[in-house]
Amino acid sequence: MAIDIVTSASFVPASEILSQTVEAILETVVAANDVLFKKDSFKELATYLERIVPVLKELNRKYISNSESLNSAIQILNREIKAAKQLTLECSTKSKVYLLMNSRGIVKRLEDTAREISRALSLLPLTSLELSSGIVVEIGNLCDSMQQAEFKAAIGEEEILEKIETGIQERNADRSYANNLLVLIAEAVGIPTERSALKKEFEDFKSEIENVRLRKDKAEAIQMDQIIALLGRADAASSPKEKEMKYFTKRKSLGSQPLEPLQSFYCPITRDVMVDPVETSSGQTFERSAIEKWFTEGNNLCPLTMTPLDTSILRPNKTLRQSIEEWKDRNTMITIASMKPNLTSGNEEEVLHCLGQLKDLCERDLHREWVILENYIPDLIQLLGGKNRDIRNRVLVMLHILTKDNDDAKDRVAKVDNAIESVVRSLGRRIDERRLAVALLLELSKYNLLRDSIGKVQGCILLLVTMANGDDIQAARDAEEILENLSFSDQNIIQMARANYFKHLLQRLSTESRDCIFREHFDQIKYLKNPGPEDVKLVMATTLAEMELTDHNKVVLLEGGALDPLLDWISQGDIQMKSVAVKALRNLSSVPKNGLQMIKGGAARALVDLLRISTPSPSLREQVAATIKHLAVSTMSQESKETPVSLLESDEDIFMLFSLINLTGPEVQQNILQIFQALCQSPFAANIKTKLTQCSAIQVLVQLCERDIENVRPNAVKLFCCLVNDGDEATILEHVHQRCLETLLRIIQSSNDEEEVASAVGIISNLPENAQITQWLVDAGAIPIIFQLLCNGRQNDSHRSQLVENAVGAICRFTAPTNLEWQKRAAEAGVIPILVHLLYLGTTMTKNHAATSLSRFSLSSRELSRPIPKHKGFWCFSAPPETSCQVHGGICSVESSFCLVEAEAVRPLVMVLEESDPGVCEASLDALLTLIEGERLQSGIKVLAEANAITPMIKFLSSPSLRLQEKALHALERIFRLPEFKQKYGPSAQMPLVDLTQRGNSSMKSLSARILAHLNVLHDQSSYF
Repeated sequence: MAIDIVTSASFVPASEILSQTVEAILETVVAANDVLFKKDSFKELATYLERIVPVLKELNRKYISNSESLNSAIQILNREIKAAKQLTLECSTKSKVYLLMNSRGIVKRLEDTAREISRALSLLPLTSLELSSGIVVEIGNLCDSMQQAEFKAAIGEEEILEKIETGIQERNADRSYANNLLVLIAEAVGIPTERSALKKEFEDFKSEIENVRLRKDKAEAIQMDQIIALLGRADAASSPKEKEMKYFTKRKSLGSQPLEPLQSFYCPITRDVMVDPVETSSGQTFERSAIEKWFTEGNNLCPLTMTPLDTSILRPNKTLRQSIEEWKDRNTMITIASMKPNLTSGNEEEVLHCLGQLKDLCERDLHREWVILENYIPDLIQLLGGKNRDIRNRVLVMLHILTKDNDDAKDRVAKVDNAIESVVRSLGRRIDERRLAVALLLELSKYNLLRDSIGKVQGCILLLVTMANGDDIQAARDAEEILENLSFSDQNIIQMARANYFKHLLQRLSTESRDCIFREHFDQIKYLKNPGPEDVKLVMATTLAEMELTDHNKVVLLEGGALDPLLDWISQGDIQMKSVAVKALRNLSSVPKNGLQMIKGGAARALVDLLRISTPSPSLREQVAATIKHLAVSTMSQESKETPVSLLESDEDIFMLFSLINLTGPEVQQNILQIFQALCQSPFAANIKTKLTQCSAIQVLVQLCERDIENVRPNAVKLFCCLVNDGDEATILEHVHQRCLETLLRIIQSSNDEEEVASAVGIISNLPENAQITQWLVDAGAIPIIFQLLCNGRQNDSHRSQLVENAVGAICRFTAPTNLEWQKRAAEAGVIPILVHLLYLGTTMTKNHAATSLSRFSLSSRELSRPIPKHKGFWCFSAPPETSCQVHGGICSVESSFCLVEAEAVRPLVMVLEESDPGVCEASLDALLTLIEGERLQSGIKVLAEANAITPMIKFLSSPSLRLQEKALHALERIFRLPEFKQKYGPSAQMPLVDLTQRGNSSMKSLSARILAHLNVLHDQSSYF
């Protein structure tokens, strides 16, 4: 330890002083690390001191004899090093607030010390000492640096000191001013701004002042007393109990009656009590505004003494002004204490008057403090339960005035039963009351205890969210800020999410956001036990997974950034985190728009990889499969103008996913089957079907169809139906055998799932038209089974349209004209009338299938039409002759010859020609044209003409469908052979035919020209076409 200042080199050797100085420097450098204030300045000083140590050591080594100049320089250096050490130790132990108040003095002492040390170094007799050139240069540099060193108070410190000086000089600083000042001080010296920390620091500061008094530094003591008086007005400077005791002690000493003002308080000009009294050059005092007006009017004599005045001299009469304010404060204190009974009188007019008076009295912060100490707050809150809207509105205003920036007032609110509930009720009332209530709640939400209570009031958060989305801009801003303040609580955030306000839930899903929130609110919520970020995210993700959300809200959540943190969990979290994240994604992915966005964001890859790995949790695998199913369904809704999004990136993914059907339980199997059902209806359906065929999917599906596993078999049947439609014929024939067909028929008869039945019938409908398969179906009784479906599905029911469509398609395979036996069985079952009926009611595809079936039936009609028997015996004794068919010439019936005329199918088929779909028009046209095949052309054409079928055929000449054009041309070429029909319909066909001769293909040009020749438009020998 260095000794005290050395006063004489004659008593202590210079070498010893040098050693002590080095030791003091080292101690000062160490102490500089512990200073509580101006750390950077002390660090700079310590850097200079460290550079001196090598110089002193060199001096000590080189020093030989005593020199008066050298000893003098060493003494100064030792003294200043000691002063630097002393200052450093003071700044390591004293109150931070005290140090701030003395920041200017500290800065000056630092500068003085640096300059004195520089001077001491410059006094060293370098020429007489044999020092190295490096040391000499270093001493010179040190002298220059320390001489020029500037230690300044920070801008924030200067602003605080200026605010303190202003508050002391003007004597009008109130509680709010002191509160703000104390917070600035706390932030400047690095202490928490919560009340307990501020009070402790303030008490330490006051203790430091006692030490100043003990040192008998009167000037500093007076200055510090003024600062304490200023800061003492802050809430944290004293406890609520101390304030209350001080207030009531003063109030009891005043009596109960207001005092009349002294005569000196009145302005001689206005005869009113003065507000801003000023003294003129004559020594008289007037109200500033009154005397200034007197001067403005051209008067320069004193209104009282009529002596000349210097109009430039108006001195504030601070003493009188203070006396007037003290008199006003005394009367105000008595008034506030006496008004309380009026507030609880029950007389509405009296209550309103009292509330108005209170508001007027609360213009000054001090008076607001007195209203609080008189305990008005419980009575005000009780008035919120009344029916008078004006009273409630004024109470809300008063409570807002009292609680603004006042923790004591908020604490009193917290102690009143159902206080927050009373305020929240006003949120649901008229707009003016609602606006006042939300402004009050915003102020209350800044206080820990009340913030916790606000979120627990039933319906409060829902009302706030509603207001935050409302049209009242200020109320919406206040409501949103309250929600921000309430977001410290996870339960509050969950309530917000249930009210469709997801901002804070999305923030909590991110660790970074969570940390920011904790830093922002640390001072306010550190009394709570904060869960770790991962626990918080788990709560938020669980909420997201379990919440019932509208489609709109699901979209909002995904657009708000929910996807990335959930995918992070899937890739990096433990089993519990993965499970919750997948459930949340499943919830959000049920909206197709979200599903596509998730695929683009990498969700499909993460989920497929998760499904690929072996996991100890079957439920997790089920959730993953269900989520992938949602993503697959979303690919069905893609618009053609957009670049299609693919769920499965590679063939390996397709094979792997389908292979899991044999490795997983029914729940996962069901979802995998549904995934591929959806993909078979996506833009990538062709590729998916091809890859499934390559991995023997049809064989697997046939096996699953034969097993009666709930929810698995129906989905296997549905996927089977997708693959059979336009599937590879060889592969289908390889795996579809008689047992499979019997299984499908059994499903059709026994299943209660209409979609499964429709798919089973769809499989039969789409199977290749193989004779063996059709015969197996006939032998298994398929015709009556499918016919029964048509009978049950005749009504125009949208839920059964697909079933009927597939059933008509299945019937079609039994109408092949190459097998009369199948046709007869179908006709005998009553199929033909049903087909005719469906031409009126069915879907486009149903009509197509029905028309195709009728066409195929009709191709056999001429052969099956029974000749009319020859008449035998006498006419008068014989039965009436049977009527011959107008088209086929023989005896026809629906069941025996499948005649379209007898089935009354012609007009429905003509009606179908008006459909917009070219395919169904073509099928209907094919059926109608069977009536003009063969020898009975004229009779068939007549039937078509009577049914108005020829006009649609002419329209088909302009159809965009080439097939329809060609078929119509061939039909008209035959029809126009007959003069009767050529004359009637030829003119309307002429222009379309001419157009075809110019725009059609070569065959159509030639045929069109031939018809035009029939119509005498072209020469029949023309070879131009």
